[in-house]
Formats: sequence, C-alpha cells, structure tokens
Amino acid sequence: MDYPMRIGGEPAASTHPLEVRLPYDGTAVGTIFEAGRELVDAAVKAAVEAGGAMREMILDERAAILRKAHDRLIGRKEEFATAISSESGKPLKEARLEVDRAALTLLFSSEEAHRLRGEVVPMDASPGGRGHMAMTVREPVGVVAAITPFNFPLNLAVHKIGPALAGGNTVIHKPASATPISAILMADLFTACGLPKGALNVITGPGGSIGEYLCLHKDVAMITFTGSPEVGLRLRNLAGMKRVTLELGNNSAVIVDGDANLEEAAARCVPGSFAHSGQVCISVQRIFVEKTVRSEFMDRMVELTRKLKLGHPHDPETDVSSLITEKEAERVESWIDEAVRQGARLLTGGGRKRATIEPAVLADVPPEARISRNEAFGPVVGINGYESLEEAIARVNASDYGLQAGIYTSDIRKAFLAARKTRVGGFMINEIPQYRVDQMPYGGVKLSGTGREGPKYAIDEMTEPKLICWKV
Repeated sequence: MDYPMRIGGEPAASTHPLEVRLPYDGTAVGTIFEAGRELVDAAVKAAVEAGGAMREMILDERAAILRKAHDRLIGRKEEFATAISSESGKPLKEARLEVDRAALTLLFSSEEAHRLRGEVVPMDASPGGRGHMAMTVREPVGVVAAITPFNFPLNLAVHKIGPALAGGNTVIHKPASATPISAILMADLFTACGLPKGALNVITGPGGSIGEYLCLHKDVAMITFTGSPEVGLRLRNLAGMKRVTLELGNNSAVIVDGDANLEEAAARCVPGSFAHSGQVCISVQRIFVEKTVRSEFMDRMVELTRKLKLGHPHDPETDVSSLITEKEAERVESWIDEAVRQGARLLTGGGRKRATIEPAVLADVPPEARISRNEAFGPVVGINGYESLEEAIARVNASDYGLQAGIYTSDIRKAFLAARKTRVGGFMINEIPQYRVDQMPYGGVKLSGTGREGPKYAIDEMTEPKLICWKV
C-alpha cells in the first residue's frame, strides 16, 4: 500500500519510492516517498499560509480540535497499534499502550490550550511606571519543524504536534524513515477533526538532508528534535536564531540500596531494561547495587529476564521482539562481546537471530566499556556493585548524559541526597528511570538535550510572550 506525504491537507508523492518493512522478518508493510527540496518548500509554504488561520483561532477552537483527535484516536486504537507494531517491530501489547499514551498527550494538549495565558506586569513597581499598565500575552512562534524518531513513532510525534497546535503554530512533521505510516495516519485524523489545511504537514525521506534544510529555511521558526546527540548538535549549530529543543537520549542508571525492596526493584528493572528491546531513551542500562545484596538482586534479574517471551511483534504474548534493523542488532551484539572481553560476565542472554537479541544481563561491566559509556539502545543491562552511596552517585554522574535516573531505598534521607546530587533532568525514587507519564516535564542536561517536553512545558517553548503596555 502506498503512503504519500501530506502537504496542505492533500496527498503528495515523488518519483522516489521507499519501502517500509517489518524489522522482525523483513515483510513489506508499505511504500512511502522521498521528499526533495521542492516538496519541503511546498510543505513550508502550506504551513506559512495556514499560520493566519491558526493565529485567529480562539483557544477553545484549538482545544476542541485536539479533543476530537483524542476521541478519534481512541476509536481507532487497533488500527494505529497495528501500524506502530508493523513499522517499528514493537510488540503489539506495547504498541497498544503507546496509542493510549498518545491519546492522553492530545487530551493534555487540549487542556493546556485552555490555560494559555499571560500575566499583568506591576508597572508601578518602578518610579517610571507611574501612570502605565501592562500585560503579556503568549503568541505562537510560527512554523515548527518536528523531527521524530522510530522508537515511539506516534506518542513522541504528538508530544510535539499537540502542544504546537495548542499554541497556535503550524507544523512540518518529519518522521523517521523507518516509521512514517502512523504519522501519515495521524495527519489524516487531524484533517478529519477540522484542522485547517496546511496546519500539519508530513514529509518523508532522509533525516539528514531534510532536517538540515528545515534548519536553514528562512520560514521555519523552531526546530524540535528527538534523536542522537550527533545529529541534534549539528541541527542546533545550523539553526542559528531559531528556537531549538533537543531530546538526545541517555544511558539511564538506577541505584539499588541495601535496604531496598529487591523483589519490587527487580520486577521493575526487567521491563525497564528490555521494553521495546531496550530502544527507549530512558531504558535502564546501568544498575548499581549495594554489595551486600548484589548477588540476590542479580539472581532475581536473571530469573525474571529468562521468563520474557521472544517472538513476532504481532503475537499479543510477545514481550521482546526485534531491534529496528539487523545492523543495529549486530552493533549491540558487538558491544556485549566487547564488554565480556574487557572483563564483564554475561549472566544470561546476548544471542542474536537476525534483528532480535536475547535480553542480556551483564555483571562487573568495566567503566571503559561502551555499554557503560554510551547509549546502547538495545536489550542489555549491566549490574555493578558499590560500597557507599556517594560512590554510586559518582558512578551515575560519570556519564556524558543526564536525562533520568533513579534509586530504590527505604531511607528517605538517602533518596533525597541522591536526588539532589545526581545531574539529570528527572530523578525517580523507588521507581525506574524509564518511568514517564505524559504530562510531566521531560528533558535532560548535558548531552541529553535542552528544553522540556510534556504539553504544558512544550507550549512554553513553542510560544513567546508579547508585552502590551499603555498609558492610562
């Protein structure tokens, strides 16, 4: 089936088709088309032309469209879940959860549209302000280019699209080339909800060339990107005076203290490490366990990991399926092998069949191993021991990333000491770093990016305050 782009509310194709395939076994899913500069220009033009209609909409009209989109998405849950599972290889049970989350993200965006407000400025706080009054209003920045990854092709897209539309902006959405189908379905859903034509455009093709062109385009006001640090930093350097928000990943760490509930910690760390084959920005990758309980904790992790069912993503019982490509699976396999050569112990898993890796648990991973230093984005977790909490915190912070981290402990003093001293955007107490609900502020420090997502916080990024002052 063909899935042309959506520009100005209409289908748009090029002479360069691209196949979308199920990562698990290579089965053809559909055909998309590669955009050249002329189609990107057409999408930007359509977004600019729709800008007037979006600015003129009252807040309730924007909220109503987003609320309708929420309702229609819930009604088409199975269709969208199947599309996500087919294009990304995500197990169907996880794809269904993603649709539920995306619908909530749209609902939160609708609610935040009603709350978009400025403030009264106390002009007479200054002697020169006598006889003057002022207020601020929040206005859209303009055309927002949203560049999204493959791992959550629907929810991460609506985390950018929903707040952008709530703030009165128009959007050019560039989904990952591997997972564009749910994005195209979402654009059609918005059109059916009454969104002005051109307010949401979807262009497909190579992320590098299209993303860079959007960064340089004079009519694009903002870039919001989720992906690798290398690409994100390049886009930010190209963007000049444009607004830029970046969510660039992590190698999430969790501390398990000696007084923690080990049963609960292990039960959460296993799905936290292996959901979507570890292809989650906040997937648990490093676990530091107090040495007196490390052996017991590792035994629990291994036992639960071996119970996970590997299989076809469309099987509703599957827990772990393939990575996005066989090349990525080969890379993760090589990182596991490297860690073992450097002294780590492979406790379970690590075998590969095509693009699927058996969930791997490692122990004693040296700090110089890539699994310790970089983002694995695969089903592998390393467990190391520690003597003191200060040592554990230092090892968590010994990373170029800082998105989310966490601790399991029954000591509230230790919990808040770790929360204050760990350099991350979000810290979880008695919860895994992969924990996220869609209304919370989400973003990181260091190489994990800049800016925050979550509808309330994203709208702040996507609107700007205007001062209105008058002499009375």
